[in-house]
Amino acid sequence: MARKTKEDAELTRQRIITAAREVFAKRGVSHTTMEHIATHAQVTRGAVYWHFANKLELFQAMRDQAMLPFIDQLDAAALDNQSEDPLASIEHFFCNTIKTLEKDASTRQTYEIMMAKCEYVGEFNDVLQQLLITCQGFIDKIQLLYKKAQQKGLIHPDLDPAALAMDTQLFFGGVLNMWIKDNSGLGYRSKAIDFIKQHIQFRRMTQPRR
Repeated sequence: MARKTKEDAELTRQRIITAAREVFAKRGVSHTTMEHIATHAQVTRGAVYWHFANKLELFQAMRDQAMLPFIDQLDAAALDNQSEDPLASIEHFFCNTIKTLEKDASTRQTYEIMMAKCEYVGEFNDVLQQLLITCQGFIDKIQLLYKKAQQKGLIHPDLDPAALAMDTQLFFGGVLNMWIKDNSGLGYRSKAIDFIKQHIQFRRMTQPRR
């Protein structure tokens, strides 16, 4: 019975997260209340508060569901010392991110909320800081992959892995931002993977200026 109760509680929790995501996408985060979420999830407001202390905590749970798999994937790539081509690992990570957004509606919706439906003010300013910390973690792992690529002679020895990693993160942030906003077929979605491949190819070819 205890196991069943625990499973039911987890199902309710996931139901609330799903409802929050759908309401955030429709109304925007700032215009969404816990009452809206409870109504959409078809649970009591008390049930929502039993799982989540406030809207901020619920938003963070939704964000983590979307972002943690990507963090795990990049962690695995950075720790893989058997890869013969770290540049291919970077390319695969970013291409896989785009493919996941194309195939997984819930992940896509979460990123749309984070990038276009949320005002990072007040209590949500802390969320923005957490996102920036997560981005810095991405940069650190990409830098490690660039260092490995340099050790294997895949990029020029005079290039700075830290600068390359920052540039790649900023590049992909721009691609992702335009991908999310391209609802009218301007080409950002259809060409995103080509952009990523070209970006990595330039790393293989670029020589520093003397």
